[in-house]
Amino acid sequence: MIPVFYDLHIHSCLSPCGDNDMTVNNLLNMSLLKELDLIALTDHNTCKNVPALLKAAQDAPITVLPGMELTTSEEIHVVCLFSSLDGAMGFDRYVWERLPNLKNRVQIFGDQLILDAQDHVIGQEEKLLVNATSIPIAEVPGLMRRFGGLCYPAHIDRASYSILSNLGFIPTEYGFHTVEVAKPDEFFADGNNLSIKECYTVLTSSDAHYLEDISEREHVIHLDTADYAGLAARLL
Repeated sequence: MIPVFYDLHIHSCLSPCGDNDMTVNNLLNMSLLKELDLIALTDHNTCKNVPALLKAAQDAPITVLPGMELTTSEEIHVVCLFSSLDGAMGFDRYVWERLPNLKNRVQIFGDQLILDAQDHVIGQEEKLLVNATSIPIAEVPGLMRRFGGLCYPAHIDRASYSILSNLGFIPTEYGFHTVEVAKPDEFFADGNNLSIKECYTVLTSSDAHYLEDISEREHVIHLDTADYAGLAARLL
């Protein structure tokens, strides 16, 4: 196995809370400067900037995974990662149909910019992306199998939009084998929450909305290959 330095939770300027400097080339180049091996673009409830990032990164010495941070009907954030662009965009369409038909108010929530591989703005998503979808969390693992992906609860240690804050526990019947913990030093301090470590693979990513927040070369996972297949073999 090889050590893979990763950040699997990064937002672009398509996320309304993402800074407009989070263009696909800026976040790609920042990830390269920080010598990361594996990254994922996980905008809120959309994959529409993934095609641009994959094209921009096609000759770069880094693996980029298509992804999304889904908001379930319970207002739980789930990181979804995909083995292919087709699977990601198929899920994008599925989610878009299950988002409330509420228009983004740019002056309140910010822009939702869709880019090409040269960072040119080619459109804006008009639906507000930070709303909860009508997809319950119990359905997400099955949807990932359908669209060729994997998923795990995001930032479970946060006081909002997490599975622990909203449900109080992680139901075993959902079949999750992995969780994301935003601040593991605090979450596991003094021997707390050791059952999470015993039962799940724990990942820590940046949830970056600004360029400077993208992870340094600090979070490492050992995989057979630094790609989706290697990650799936470890996390599923």
